[in-house]
Amino acid sequence: MAGRKLDKKDLFGKSDPFLEFYKQGDDGKWMLVHRTEVIKYTLDPVWKPFTVPLQSLCNGDIEKPIKIVCFDYDNDGGHDFIGEFQTTAIKMCEAHDGLSVEFDCINPKKQKKKRSYKNSGVIIIKSCKITRDYSFLDYILGGCQLMFTVGIDFTASNGNPRDASSLHYINPMGTNEYLSALWSVGQIIQDYDSDKLFPALGFGAQLPPDWKVSHEFAINFNPTSPFCSGVDGIIEAYSACLPHIRFYGPTNFSPIINHVARFAAQATQQQSAGQYFILLIITDGVISDMDETRHAIVQASKLPMSIIIIGVGNADFSAMEFLDGDNRMLRSHTGEEASRDIVQFVPFREFRNAPKETLAKAVLAELPQQVVDYFKSHNLPPIKSEGV
Repeated sequence: MAGRKLDKKDLFGKSDPFLEFYKQGDDGKWMLVHRTEVIKYTLDPVWKPFTVPLQSLCNGDIEKPIKIVCFDYDNDGGHDFIGEFQTTAIKMCEAHDGLSVEFDCINPKKQKKKRSYKNSGVIIIKSCKITRDYSFLDYILGGCQLMFTVGIDFTASNGNPRDASSLHYINPMGTNEYLSALWSVGQIIQDYDSDKLFPALGFGAQLPPDWKVSHEFAINFNPTSPFCSGVDGIIEAYSACLPHIRFYGPTNFSPIINHVARFAAQATQQQSAGQYFILLIITDGVISDMDETRHAIVQASKLPMSIIIIGVGNADFSAMEFLDGDNRMLRSHTGEEASRDIVQFVPFREFRNAPKETLAKAVLAELPQQVVDYFKSHNLPPIKSEGV
């Protein structure tokens, strides 16, 4: 929105114009629903684009009157009235594809006094459109599949899996922290993927027969088809692979992040909201390739992808919390900023004695919004509108 030749209100300057938008209640009274920013020292302001819920603006009725009032800002709060006009959402939406809609900004007192009075300036709507705000459920019902991949840390710091003190030791109850974390998160995510076939990858172990260290190997030892059937299939493959590998190191995250990112990048070629990739990394310790991991996350933030990291054991996880950009956006070592926050880190120890659902809730708390934010930023609606 913009203004042209607005009335000069300041004695020694021009004006500091801003706009207020009002909707009309059932009782006929006008209610403020939006206020623009103030543009200083001008009679020809250009305001920043903004978004207002249609329900707030006109109760969802595109033919309901909307009043727009222009003021000159004063520090003492006694803003000077410049002018006003009424319109509707449907009229404002005539501004599109380079076509503007203009309204005379009228001061009724001046209009009464002078027969020659035309206006107190013009308000211009350069572009206005009504867009649907889709929810996470809209995308899921619309056919979006959550593509779930698991990355498991098999570095030596976990301890010998045959030793009861190891984080990979499977106790007489048939579980350990890795399995508990996997089950808590996986059993929820698997319901959002129709074929329930999940790649399960390991990192930081030496593999037979030549015992070379690998940072992205299929735990079912089938590199051409690393898929496991559901969470039960991942747990089965995990238990079967433990006796056949040697825990080693270092703790490199970037190969697995880049592995999933390649598939997420391929999915973007469809230019649809059909797939969103989720990488769950379960780890016990400090990342060795921090610079490479930061770079991989920054690049992945441009893709339909989120990363969940669950820290098991009692190590210092401050580096993981750094990757979770809740307080500030993550930057790569070269200074490039992530386009959005895609990492959620949760320490398992905080949920050891809590119900499994509590861990899942904490881990998945940010995921729905991350999915919506990605598709929204790329103007991708749900594929199917049934049920949306």
